[in-house]
Amino acid sequence: MVEVGDKVIGYSTDPGVRNKGASGGLVTAILAAALEKGLVEEVVVLKHINEYEAIPIITSDVEDVLASAGSMHTVPVNLAKYAVGKNVAMPGKPCDIRGVIEQAKRNEVNIDNTYLIGLNCGGTMYPVQTQEMLVNMYDIDPEDVTGENIEKGNLIFRTKSGEEKGISIDELEEAGYGRRLSCRFCDVKIPVNADLACGNWGVIGELTGNATFCEVMNEKGVRLLENAIEAGYIEIEPASEKAIAIREKVNNVMLSMGEKWSEKVFTEIPDKERTQYYMEQFADCINCGACKEVCPACTCGEDSKCTMYHNLEDNYRMSMFHMVRLMHLSDSCIGCGQCTDVCPADIPVTTIFRRFADKSQKKYNYKAGMTLERPPFLEVMPR
Repeated sequence: MVEVGDKVIGYSTDPGVRNKGASGGLVTAILAAALEKGLVEEVVVLKHINEYEAIPIITSDVEDVLASAGSMHTVPVNLAKYAVGKNVAMPGKPCDIRGVIEQAKRNEVNIDNTYLIGLNCGGTMYPVQTQEMLVNMYDIDPEDVTGENIEKGNLIFRTKSGEEKGISIDELEEAGYGRRLSCRFCDVKIPVNADLACGNWGVIGELTGNATFCEVMNEKGVRLLENAIEAGYIEIEPASEKAIAIREKVNNVMLSMGEKWSEKVFTEIPDKERTQYYMEQFADCINCGACKEVCPACTCGEDSKCTMYHNLEDNYRMSMFHMVRLMHLSDSCIGCGQCTDVCPADIPVTTIFRRFADKSQKKYNYKAGMTLERPPFLEVMPR
């Protein structure tokens, strides 16, 4: 019997899924069982493109789910759009899950029908930059890579020959490579905001690399795990105290790295210079609206205050679009980095919004996307 709060080590009972899937294929097996046994109608999985890219797809075919085993991390995506009006299960990084929860607060997603399997995340990397890094820093042909992992502060790549090579994340990032900037100062590494929090941190001994550490966060997590066990898709065993301690230790190391980056990026700006700072940061904006389009916390669509008050003929030093969005996202920005990723003017949008949002979120001891708690300044337009 599974209970909320349980911490277990598990893996797929299918040898093929266990070998192909990351960390024993537990997540793939849970998703496949949820679909086959009717717990959900559809499942979101990552379709493997190559070792550096995978794209989310939604499917009702168990074979699609099983075929997704082993897909590597992708940069954050707005997964909530796959859950609108559906009974669905999906895996996601902590920031992906935070986006879904923010959408649920705004009545875009029925969280009771949305099963969230969180995946530990130490950070994501851009595919093209990663391949350049492999050549310049690792002396590895990108075509030879079969997997990656973060262990003891090192980013480790595994090749077709079975060799592993690791370089410290600090060294990579000092050289201009490594994780996306928003991942470096991210302060959620274990997805305790999901129904199940899964990952390889804490998997030790003979199970290293072949099993997943899983924490049951709520009753939906219980249903996911029990359904997969009853279907014969997975086997689990209680995590040892040593495994639990190691998982916590790894998490603390990653959080400490995040705090250091946060201090480095968010240096104090004197009050009298703050307005000037925001005007200068947005000076190169071309008003394309891409940052709003991809934002996983935004639900307003075209009928929104930030666009309603904005006019290209205005001569404000900073557009009304950005001024309204800064206020609007002050209690809902999750720092996922998608706005920076898509900005054609290379404006560090996420850093700007996080700097603005941190003040209000810290004041109200509130972290967006972690629970269904109402945001301090939440406004929603009735639909």
